[in-house]
Amino acid sequence: MDCKIDYQAPADLLKGRNILVTGAGSGIGRAAALSYARHGATVILLGRTTAKLEKVYDEIEAAGGPQPAIFPLNFEGAVLKDFHDMAETLDKEFGRLDGLLHNAGLLGRITPFEQYNPELWEQVMQVNINGPIWMTQALLPLLKYSADSSVIFTSSSVGRVGRAYWGAYSVSKFATEGFVEVLADELEHLGNIRVNSLNPGATRTQMRKTAYPAEDVSTLRTPEDIMPTYLWLMGPDSRGHNGGKFDAQPAKA
Repeated sequence: MDCKIDYQAPADLLKGRNILVTGAGSGIGRAAALSYARHGATVILLGRTTAKLEKVYDEIEAAGGPQPAIFPLNFEGAVLKDFHDMAETLDKEFGRLDGLLHNAGLLGRITPFEQYNPELWEQVMQVNINGPIWMTQALLPLLKYSADSSVIFTSSSVGRVGRAYWGAYSVSKFATEGFVEVLADELEHLGNIRVNSLNPGATRTQMRKTAYPAEDVSTLRTPEDIMPTYLWLMGPDSRGHNGGKFDAQPAKA
């Protein structure tokens, strides 16, 4: 669907909302957390590296945003109990969840499938699709408590059209797209939860640099550049959009 790259978010777009961002320590997750806080949200920073989360926490506080929270968690080793314990903690601390951005991801290797390591394949699937699915299940009660909640799953162009050598990453993103359609359809009747996928496009991140080491990064948009779509999808202006496939950048000509 058309991106909302020109969306002008009101300063108080997310005021009073509790939003959880995974992979919040760097890259797009960091930019989203800072942007959501700047627009009034209380942000729950989730990631595997506490030091990085603490730095983002300090940035939000220094900018005068609502006091954020830190929740260290590594999808690679997480089990169902971890997600339910997290939901219980968030319930006690916040009472509800108004937004969930699934941003954490693992690239794996760009290599012929014939040479793909099965253990790495399982690892990519755990981080990119299995973990987010079970986390979402655990958090659904909190999302239902909100009068208007938004769940955003991070997709990719290789999750919409398969590409040689992208292996587990591509397959995990196809699975993400399918899950978004299933969950959105299941929750449609509630009217207060929307679930959509968002493809950030070519963005200046470490994952992109790993995938395209020879690329001129100056030609890429920064994570901050693509935030308008992230704000639109998380805020109330995207009500009524459920089960959609959105892009954070215009399609290349």
